[in-house]
Amino acid sequence: MAHLGVGIGWRPEIADAVERLSGLDWVEVVAENVCPGHLPESLLRLRERGTRVVPHGVSLGLGGADRPDPAKLAALGERAVALGAPLVTEHIAFVRTSSPGLEAGHLLPVPRTRDALDVLCENVRIAQDALPVPLALENIAALFSWPGEELTEGQFLTELVERTGVRLLIDVANLHTNRVNRGEAPAAVLDAIPLEALAYVHVAGGVERGGVWHDTHAHPVPPVVLDLLAELRSRVEPAGVLLERDDDFPPEAELAGELAAIRAVVTAGPAAPGKTATTGSGPSDTEQGAEQGAEQGAGPGTGQAVERGPVEESARTRVALGQAALLSALVAGTPVPEGFDRGRIRVQARALAAKRADVVAKLAPELPVILGGPDPYREAFLSYAKGRPMTSGYRRDALDFAEDLLIRDLPADPAARRRLTTWWRDRAGAKPPRRIVRWARTLAGRAA
Repeated sequence: MAHLGVGIGWRPEIADAVERLSGLDWVEVVAENVCPGHLPESLLRLRERGTRVVPHGVSLGLGGADRPDPAKLAALGERAVALGAPLVTEHIAFVRTSSPGLEAGHLLPVPRTRDALDVLCENVRIAQDALPVPLALENIAALFSWPGEELTEGQFLTELVERTGVRLLIDVANLHTNRVNRGEAPAAVLDAIPLEALAYVHVAGGVERGGVWHDTHAHPVPPVVLDLLAELRSRVEPAGVLLERDDDFPPEAELAGELAAIRAVVTAGPAAPGKTATTGSGPSDTEQGAEQGAEQGAGPGTGQAVERGPVEESARTRVALGQAALLSALVAGTPVPEGFDRGRIRVQARALAAKRADVVAKLAPELPVILGGPDPYREAFLSYAKGRPMTSGYRRDALDFAEDLLIRDLPADPAARRRLTTWWRDRAGAKPPRRIVRWARTLAGRAA
């Protein structure tokens, strides 16, 4: 497979600018934000020009205790086929628990333990068997560490590659985030992992507040992250490097300037002798797709991947209990499990609630208008979020938020309440609960 080159994350807000960027080699799109049968015209034009498009998933939760959802795997595969993608990517993270049924709405770190690694490896192999193209996994940014970890980041990623043959998507901005937040040395990670397994690299911006680095994707790429890209480039020639920007989009000229800075680092000099990463594990796109099921186990530089038997259910249970206790503390206000940094968990909980508010406002921009503006909306949503964890995604969250307000006879302004009722009815496909039902639900909530 040919090198990807230098690319940018395609987002609807900057679609026109992306099409005009000079020398753009490829783009990455959030898989869950596109429909295979109705691809955006901008993406179709890019494909017609020969620009490669890679789908980047955010909802599989391969680090979770449950086995991957077949429907989500099928959806990711459909997007890869529709986009003609050479590979798909996801994250080493968990995003939900099934008992209790809670959604984080965010990528959360998995514990670097033997149990968690066994579960992750089996989930990855299930995903590889289901996907029509190779899979690469990204290291995530984290605000906190798990207590009792048994492996370093380098050891965890290396064994994951050796056991599954999966490719790695290394985010150098996340390496910096984890240096600030968890005291992990990026150079030690780069020295430890099999860089011949590198699919491509992410570069993004963030901001530090109160000694915590927030991986916002809404700020310019800082010099320290470009330095880490150069650090990686000194070890290996990456097949692709991509700029991520998800919010607070700058003018087109600034995006072009950031891409130029990235390109300058990538082309600055040769990598170490013999260190060239590629996006595939075989000689052609066609052969890779055909061999995906049986041959994906071939680990880069290691011959055949080290296979192990099925994960014992007791290991999945232990991982599930730990993740459920943590996620409940983050989104449902239950006590913080023993051994976690309580301050960091509070920071993460606030960040998750704020993200819920922001995403719901983007999906349902009418709600802030109905409630009198961004500030009243945010105050109302954060109050709702304290007692109502997300269980079924952001769109359902928006409906549940509106229904919760109506149950409590809010907003106070009758005209606004009528507008909210109409909005809720149009989307929920049902009549809003009658006053007696609202009263009963309120009493039941108080009793609980």
